[in-house]
Amino acid sequence: MTDKVTYQEAEGGVAVLRIDDGKVNALSLDLIGELKGALDRAEDDGRAVVLLGRSGKFSAGFDMKAMNGGLDGARELLLGGAELLMRLYGFPRPVVVGCTGHAIAAGALILLSADYRVGAAGPFKVGLNETAIALRLPFFGLEIARERIPKNYLTPAVLMATLYGPEDAVPVGYLDTVVAQEEVESSALVAAAAMAALPPKAFAGTKKRMREPTLQLIRETLVSDMNDLAGAFG
Repeated sequence: MTDKVTYQEAEGGVAVLRIDDGKVNALSLDLIGELKGALDRAEDDGRAVVLLGRSGKFSAGFDMKAMNGGLDGARELLLGGAELLMRLYGFPRPVVVGCTGHAIAAGALILLSADYRVGAAGPFKVGLNETAIALRLPFFGLEIARERIPKNYLTPAVLMATLYGPEDAVPVGYLDTVVAQEEVESSALVAAAAMAALPPKAFAGTKKRMREPTLQLIRETLVSDMNDLAGAFG
């Protein structure tokens, strides 16, 4: 791994993946590639995953400099992001996110793609703000959100671009529990170890049955979604 993503083995059959670019953990092509490589390693090792950000910042979403640098660059970045989210959503071993701070846009989609989410208490914001910044949520993001966010919250959370504090993000479906910042990592590790103790084949098989319909729908529409990218701005 490079200095943006580290991989550490922990007790209980867990791999800790830590994102820290020294800034806001924006999803660049490099960071996406490193995360996908870390997930491959965790799967090869047969380990559950705990994914952590840096203190105060989980992820601000896609790298907006790349997104605003032209359609080709934006398309490449979004395609890489879609592949990362699908990898997380369908990962055969448990995926637990320790949301260490702000999780905006694609950062919030990572939360929605995980199996269990531990959030840090504090003045943080979580949510999909695409509409508010004149972007249209890509179809892959919309389908994951539609699957994980309760129907009564879907319109305010997605269409109205509402950002939530950690406690309010729990009923919306972004987080499962909220703890003190200093307890996020340990709580995530406990949750991941408990899930890792479940029979692996049964876990992977049931998860595939749960998630595959959404993943298949995303795969079938991904090319047209990327081709339609010009209409996603404004």
